[in-house]
Amino acid sequence: MKLNMKRVALGLIMAVCLFSLSACSKADTGSQEIDAGVQTQMEKLPGSFLELYAGLEDSQVAEFKKNMLSQDQYAALAEGVDSWENVKDDLGALVSIGDTVKVEAIDHGYSATVDAAFEKRNLEFSITTDLKLTKITGVAFVPEYTLGERMEKAVFNTLMGMGTVFLVLIFISLLIGGFQYIGKFESKMKGKAQEPALQPIPAAPVPVAEEAEELVDDLELVAVITAAIAASTGGSPQGLVVRSIKRAPVSKWKKA
Repeated sequence: MKLNMKRVALGLIMAVCLFSLSACSKADTGSQEIDAGVQTQMEKLPGSFLELYAGLEDSQVAEFKKNMLSQDQYAALAEGVDSWENVKDDLGALVSIGDTVKVEAIDHGYSATVDAAFEKRNLEFSITTDLKLTKITGVAFVPEYTLGERMEKAVFNTLMGMGTVFLVLIFISLLIGGFQYIGKFESKMKGKAQEPALQPIPAAPVPVAEEAEELVDDLELVAVITAAIAASTGGSPQGLVVRSIKRAPVSKWKKA
């Protein structure tokens, strides 16, 4: 870890030294020719920064990004960490960095590109700066994939895209097909809401025994009963007064 931190510090010191010399260099922005001093400084940048990225450990990433973002001239290096994290597993360990550096004049600055060999594949690394060589404006990692790997990725991306489209279409068709069931369900629920509540069936009234009919006005029946009572008791009918007559249950007459 100490060795990696030394590499990081060495890379930053080298960048500061190179940028400090930029005041002595001049470049004609309207011409494709690059000043010899600019050429020399740009040739030293890609290799040093590529070694810096290759030696960066996972535990140092957060601190490295924080330090780079705190300095505007190195902010692009922090953004390049994310690109490096995406490709480093496909590259493996760094083996060697090429001696030939391609320096070009671009819009508003310069770019320097170098080829490097890694365990799994080669890499083309580029770094860009402003015209004054005082600020790094970007870094790029371009792994060299074989034709088979490129075809495999293209097929995979195609299948993923087509699969996503078909899944969305299937979901939409199922959703549209479900509308009819939703309508039936809503109609059913509305029908239940409109149905009147069932009224409880009233209990059948218990028949109330009819009040005994008063037979006082039935004079003939009163006379007969009075005569029968007088005959049974041996008394005179005139001493008997019938006030009311009630019908006796049938069972009692059967017992008699």
